[in-house]
Amino acid sequence: MMASLPLRSIRHQHALRHGLTLHRQPVFQRRTFASPTAPSFSSRSPFRTASYTVLFAISTGLLAAYYFDARSAIHRYVLTPVLRYTFDAETGHKIAVKVLRSGLAPRDIVKDDDVLRSEILGFDVSNPVGLAAGFDKDGEAVDGLFNLGFSWVEIGSVTPKPQPGNPRPRVFHLPADSALINRYGFPSQGAAAVVSRLRARIPTFHDANKASTGALRSGAVLAVNLGKNKTSPADSSEDFVSGVKTFGPYADVLVVNVSSPNTPGLRGLQNRELLQNLLKDVVEARNALEPSPVTSRRPRLVLKIAPDLEESQLADMAEVIRSSDIDGVIVSNTTIARPSSLTDANKAETGGLSGRPLKPYTLRALKTLRAHLPASIPIIGCGGISSGADALEYGRAGASFVQLYTEFGYGGAGTCRRIKDELASLLKTEGKTWGDVVSESVAGLSWKEPAPRLPVPVREGEATVGKLIEEAEMLRSLLDRLGEEMSGSMET
Repeated sequence: MMASLPLRSIRHQHALRHGLTLHRQPVFQRRTFASPTAPSFSSRSPFRTASYTVLFAISTGLLAAYYFDARSAIHRYVLTPVLRYTFDAETGHKIAVKVLRSGLAPRDIVKDDDVLRSEILGFDVSNPVGLAAGFDKDGEAVDGLFNLGFSWVEIGSVTPKPQPGNPRPRVFHLPADSALINRYGFPSQGAAAVVSRLRARIPTFHDANKASTGALRSGAVLAVNLGKNKTSPADSSEDFVSGVKTFGPYADVLVVNVSSPNTPGLRGLQNRELLQNLLKDVVEARNALEPSPVTSRRPRLVLKIAPDLEESQLADMAEVIRSSDIDGVIVSNTTIARPSSLTDANKAETGGLSGRPLKPYTLRALKTLRAHLPASIPIIGCGGISSGADALEYGRAGASFVQLYTEFGYGGAGTCRRIKDELASLLKTEGKTWGDVVSESVAGLSWKEPAPRLPVPVREGEATVGKLIEEAEMLRSLLDRLGEEMSGSMET
């Protein structure tokens, strides 16, 4: 029976033998990659790759442009807070210095407004905002800091010999108060290490002229803050004299720091007699220097004082400064006071307080000192400046220039540009320049040489002391002569 079935193929026989069910296989039309109805994968691949590459390059470029612009909000609201809350205060500080040193830091790419042009200590600068000492202690990131728009970068404090400073932890954020407490105690790599970095910045074929500055760029100056080794005699000026000799050829300004609260005995140098001797010694050391091969001049000397001095102490200090050849004063360093307004848990830490709570103390000292110093001696205001309005308030109080420190740490890379823009806007609203504000305040608030006392005019018929003395002398002479005559008569 099987043999009689009309089986049409061996395949059918095999299927029947094994009880398999036949299924008709669907037939698909096979298309080659070369079919004109659909583009091939190989033809799309180069186009997609090129598109992705261009998109990536544009995105990277935009991100880089955003990052390297110091004005970008990411620095103030993202990167700086992340750094502050991820690391302890000192570690975050060191990371910031290393980034600025690397050349990979943001930059202030905007030209300073002409209303901000300033003159300080005989230098023409593009704006009146500088960076105070304490941030770049060892001169590692000088150019990175200038690139952020500061017209004055002050490195240090630098001590003659290396020293570790005080034990850690020694710096504390007070974010609730926009403040900082530090007891660093002058940690320093020493003068030799720092001066080698300053030398390395100088171009091989540098040609010094009257416009040259230690900043090695126009419209800016470089300052070095001179500190004292902890092991040096408290009343000795030797460390400061050494600093003048070492850094004089490389800096535009040398700052004599007698105001840190974290070095035992240092603030004692603010007392009248010790200050007189100190200023005499550093001025003599400065005057003995040859003109700098970098700047073609000798450095200016500036004294940095504490905000905690009484009015009588400030008056005595001003008298000493007036009789010296010191070129200017920075008011002020950190304070040992703890205002009742502080709320942060770190407020009880020992050390110097800086930031916004310092501002009233500094302004008080500034106004007092301005009233006891002539207009020829400029004052640089430093303490609690966090806005353009703060800078303008200092200018109206008699400061010729201002410096930032703590606000730079909280506000990040764009802080200097933000404050400059705010200040320029306020000045334009008033129709003034920074120079106008400073000229008006300094002229009106500065100490003036008392006029010599003129002799009181004598009315006709009135006796004067001189006339009475003259008549008394004549009377005594007559009496002496009369006595001699009487004596002679008795002898005869």
